[in-house]
Amino acid sequence: MNPEIDAYLAKVKNWHSELSQLRAILLDCGLTEELKWKSPCYTYKGTNVILLGGYKEFCVISFIKGVLLKDDAQILVQQGENSQSVRVAKFTSVDEIIKLEATIKAYIFEAIEVEKLGLKVQLKKSDEHEFCEELIAELDKNKTLKAAFEKLTPGRQRGYNIVIASAKQSKTRTDRVLKYEQRILDGFGVIDCTCGHSKRKPNCDGSHKYL
Repeated sequence: MNPEIDAYLAKVKNWHSELSQLRAILLDCGLTEELKWKSPCYTYKGTNVILLGGYKEFCVISFIKGVLLKDDAQILVQQGENSQSVRVAKFTSVDEIIKLEATIKAYIFEAIEVEKLGLKVQLKKSDEHEFCEELIAELDKNKTLKAAFEKLTPGRQRGYNIVIASAKQSKTRTDRVLKYEQRILDGFGVIDCTCGHSKRKPNCDGSHKYL
C-alpha cells in the first residue's frame, strides 16, 4: 500500500469507502500502486493499467486499454465521445462493488494479460475521425467552404468537429457550422485568434479579438 494513496483517500470527500474497496481489490490482484496525475494509478511492470477516480455522481475504475477488453458483463462505458482507448466502470455504492468483485477482478486480470501480450490500441489519426453529419452536409453545400476546411490541419479539422458535434440538437450543430464559416474560410482553427496565434501560445497576450 502506497502512503501517497493513503494521503489521497484521506482528502477525498465523496466515495471514500467505495474507492477504498476498489483499492483493496486492485491490490489483491498484484498491481503496483502509484500516484500519477494526482490520482491512484495501478501499474504492471511499469506500465499504467488502471486509474481510480471519484466524480460528483459516481466513482470509477478506468481501464487505460479498456477498448481491448471483452466486456462480457457489459459494465464498461466510453469515458468521453473522443476517448479511443479508455473505458470505465461506474459505481455508486460499496454493496455494488462487493457484489461485482469477482467480475471486477476478472476484468483486472484480463487487463494485465493485455499488457503481458504487449497488445496496443490502434489509435485513429486526426484525419481519420468521422465528422458529424451536419458538418459534412454544410461542406457539401458550399464547395468554397469545403476546400477551405480541407486545407486546415487535421488537428484544426478535428477541433471544429468536436465543438460542432458536442451540441445536442441537429439545428444547433448546423448553426455552429455557419457560425464558424468565415473563420474556416480565413484559415483559423477553433481556438486560434485573428492574429493566427493559438490561445495556448505564450506569444499571444490575449488582447486580440476572438471570433
